[in-house]
Amino acid sequence: MHFLPSAGLALALLLLPVATHAAEDTSEFTVSGAATIISDYRFRGISQTGKDPAVQATINVGHSSGVYIGTWASSLDTSDRYGHTEVDLYGGWAGAVAPRTTLDVMLAYYSYPGGEGSGKIEYLETTTKLTHDFGPLSATLSAGYSWNQAAIGGDHLYLSGDTAVPIPGTPLTLRAHGGRSKGAISPKPGGYYDWSLGGDAALGPITLGLSYIDTNLRRNPAATAAALFSITAAF
Repeated sequence: MHFLPSAGLALALLLLPVATHAAEDTSEFTVSGAATIISDYRFRGISQTGKDPAVQATINVGHSSGVYIGTWASSLDTSDRYGHTEVDLYGGWAGAVAPRTTLDVMLAYYSYPGGEGSGKIEYLETTTKLTHDFGPLSATLSAGYSWNQAAIGGDHLYLSGDTAVPIPGTPLTLRAHGGRSKGAISPKPGGYYDWSLGGDAALGPITLGLSYIDTNLRRNPAATAAALFSITAAF
């Protein structure tokens, strides 16, 4: 596994004491974060670590207005072009738009510091998520769009749906996901599908996750079916 320091993550860590102080003084800001070890980092069904484990971390600073910024980083093992680290910088707004319905609109910058292609392969993506609670069941519809940029050579659209159902009286939550990727980033002309079934157990600040993930990219060894296990520590 590889997990290298990054400028984005370092910046977020430097901002942490400032944001925490603001939260103590005004309660308008909140700081959250997590560290994860996962058996295989899959991005929309495709392994980014050669089916090896990955170490990931995130820090998020949110405001009471719903505006937030953050940094997410993961180890990689795909090629020298991308290097050994992915760092995503993001910002957006999330809030209620109707009873039991929330909207989350985000802009993310995907970067790969240290890779041979660094400076040429970074790109931006907008993501919109609409979540509605049907009693205990939560359902989310998402759309991620990247317009034509030099790094990807065309536009790309990812549509997905997710559901989550907690099991009463237990720390377990069952989850299901399905998505379709089509455009410049898709390795298959005409696009492809990915899906997963699984769940997680929240044990205080520790969450254990187990899922089964697959795609219809039958000739892509990085996208074959697999069981994924993760452990996350939140702070």
